[in-house]
Amino acid sequence: MDTLETRELRYFMAVAEELHFGRAAERLGMAQPPLSRAIQQLERRLGVSLLQRNRRGVCLTGAGEVLLHEGRAALDAATAAARRTRRAGGAGTPDGLRNRLVLAVKAAASHELLRKLLDAYAAEPDAAEIEVLPCGSCEQEEMLRDGRADVALMHMPYNSLAGFDSEELLTEGQIAVLPAGHPLAARRTLTLADVSDIPDLPLARWPRHGTYPPGPGPEVHDQTQLAQLIALGRTMAIIPDSARAWLWAEHTAVPLTDAPPVVTYVAWPAHSRSLALAGLIRTATQL
Repeated sequence: MDTLETRELRYFMAVAEELHFGRAAERLGMAQPPLSRAIQQLERRLGVSLLQRNRRGVCLTGAGEVLLHEGRAALDAATAAARRTRRAGGAGTPDGLRNRLVLAVKAAASHELLRKLLDAYAAEPDAAEIEVLPCGSCEQEEMLRDGRADVALMHMPYNSLAGFDSEELLTEGQIAVLPAGHPLAARRTLTLADVSDIPDLPLARWPRHGTYPPGPGPEVHDQTQLAQLIALGRTMAIIPDSARAWLWAEHTAVPLTDAPPVVTYVAWPAHSRSLALAGLIRTATQL
């Protein structure tokens, strides 16, 4: 039999991620013996060994590695389908009927473009309600995949468009954001070499895929923290020109002449058939 139940996938995913039946059972809120039996039944149905068990614990087989990867995507897809179906049906809204789209955007990025898009779409007949969901660096991809968002503004080269449909909306340069009193803040332009190795002003480090890149700069979690650290003279940042909207009086923005351009896309799941989403994309591409 080639079909898998979501319950079976959740059981296997818990064991595969914990690599320990006891911890997995505790995480699932069940006893260990029925969990072990469920995994054994799954292996018999598939005709493969998913886990190697020994005195030291549990490890994944090659087949188990494949199911871990594919199973995570399948569970994300099932969760996304449930979330988007509830939104399409108006679940949780006062009248239970109003269609709603969730738009994920990186905090403070493409501010003017976003304002124009929302205003233009709101003027369309039968426009859906738009919930704007600000997020951190590179979180738009995950939100689209697990259904927390229906559509997102993505920025290349920082985001990945793999698996999504997209339309290009805007291309812009980048700026270096420095403390207003720093010597480099008096320059009219800078290059990447100028800002790549400043001992007293290291680049801030954003998380990528759950980890921070190496370097001496401080780890930042959100735009407000970054703004404060720049104002205090502890770090600097390289950001798209449109992000000037959130700069403080204690900041100075200097154009970078050789930084790669940032391209903003509107992106959505490739399989989407939402009429409300199609209307929003149409409005975005007409701006």
